[in-house]
Amino acid sequence: MTDMGKLAAGLTALGVAGAIMSPSTAAADSEALVHTDQGPLRGILTEDHRSFLGIPYAAPPVGELRWRAPRPAPAWTQPRQATTPGPMCAQTGDHLGGGSTSEDCLYLNVTTPRPQQGRKLPVMVWLHGGSFKDGAGHLYDARRLAAQGKVIVVTVNYRLNAFGFLAHPALHDADGLSGNYGLADQQAALRWVRRNAAAFGGDPHNVTLFGESSGAVSVCAHLAAPGSAGLFHRAILNSAPCTAPWSPSLAMGNNPRPRAQAERDGRALAKRLGLGESPTAQQLRAIPADKLLQAASDPAQPGFGPVTGGAFLPLDPARAITSGRFHQVPVLYGINRHEQRMHVWGLEMAKYRGPIPADRYDDEVRAAFGANADKVLARYPLSAYASPSQALATALTDAQYARPALDTGKALSRHVPTYAFEFADANAPWFAAFPKPYDMGAYHAAELPYLFDVGYNQPLTDQQQHLADLMIGYWTRFAHTSDPNGSGAPAWHPFTTAHPNVQSLAPGDDGIKPADFAHDHRYDFWTSLNS
Repeated sequence: MTDMGKLAAGLTALGVAGAIMSPSTAAADSEALVHTDQGPLRGILTEDHRSFLGIPYAAPPVGELRWRAPRPAPAWTQPRQATTPGPMCAQTGDHLGGGSTSEDCLYLNVTTPRPQQGRKLPVMVWLHGGSFKDGAGHLYDARRLAAQGKVIVVTVNYRLNAFGFLAHPALHDADGLSGNYGLADQQAALRWVRRNAAAFGGDPHNVTLFGESSGAVSVCAHLAAPGSAGLFHRAILNSAPCTAPWSPSLAMGNNPRPRAQAERDGRALAKRLGLGESPTAQQLRAIPADKLLQAASDPAQPGFGPVTGGAFLPLDPARAITSGRFHQVPVLYGINRHEQRMHVWGLEMAKYRGPIPADRYDDEVRAAFGANADKVLARYPLSAYASPSQALATALTDAQYARPALDTGKALSRHVPTYAFEFADANAPWFAAFPKPYDMGAYHAAELPYLFDVGYNQPLTDQQQHLADLMIGYWTRFAHTSDPNGSGAPAWHPFTTAHPNVQSLAPGDDGIKPADFAHDHRYDFWTSLNS
């Protein structure tokens, strides 16, 4: 036995086990320990990745800090155990997670591959969806994305609902944030990434901001927000074309609202809370979190989302994109082929407690399309579809997702490298939280289990897993180089005005190929309605 071995054996006999670590144990402990600008973190080390959970990136926005710009998080000196997610921001909950009344929720999570010497990796910062009213970063387990794609993935909590997006005259102050506190949280997380990426092996000068649904709406906002300049270098948008106008039936999240409208909604909320016409900021901040959440979550009232007008977001992102006044970084974006099937199902459950009756199809089309309803009914006759639900969902998808998707590509590609996709797996896994009602196709959020490990009801088939591997490759190569191509994957041609290429992403031998997107979604018909 060596002298070191004898000493270790003696210490163990004296009950001092672990006082001396073997070289391999010491190396593993070193990998699990990271020093941030706030203090040291000890995370979780596995065979192929590391995870650091529940890292505070800003001070808890409670008490007098409710509806204020995020403040710096407290520092610490001893290693902080980063093995448990932080609380979710106040919400009623959704298909992936339960509810919360916590306002102490500004936490993020970092997932990395096992460290590689001498190589700084791209950082991908994920903004979750949930219509700006629910969701949390830790619900999106990024181990496959990080390990397979050799990237650092950061998932972020940000203030939601009225806590994150209440605009009210009483909240006007020097920072000009009234209505955009959740976006300010996201900016604070990006600044945290810039300061700390290198500690995790990441490159602070190669950050991709990506999100889905309202998370992608947020990315659109940051493309236009002056204060977000330089905080990210590429953008990925799932299921939220930046040029899509807000509509009550467009359930991908509340797109940015003009300040006047947002403040009307804020005053209405104050009245529902019993605060009258002109409450003070102090009165608003004194409302208990559970009472505020209940009043703000009334499905009969307008929801909450970003606000345009003012210093933080002076220009509507749709206008910024179409006019070229956005942060000009490469963009990869797309939609799902049957986006609105899930939203129509939600309409059915709320209004009919079951499928839309055939004799109500015309009524629903007229409610959705107004003066254009007769033209829409002629182009989308009920007889051409398996059910009223599919007919209505197809028209809504084409009008509210597909047409803006092509418009967004045309606007972006005039200024930056642009890649467009359509996720098209007609048999994508469904949510675990409730039974699948009927054929949902490639519904809104169907692509998420191909990028993350999330709470869906079945594992991917072999063909779906192959698609997931290819998608992770596309997404992470884009993060590395601004080009998704490489590693023998089917070629993905950039979108240009002259060649509006859209890559179809589906399982099977011929699943990844150029889509005839404009034809499939009747783009010419929808543009003719506005001519």
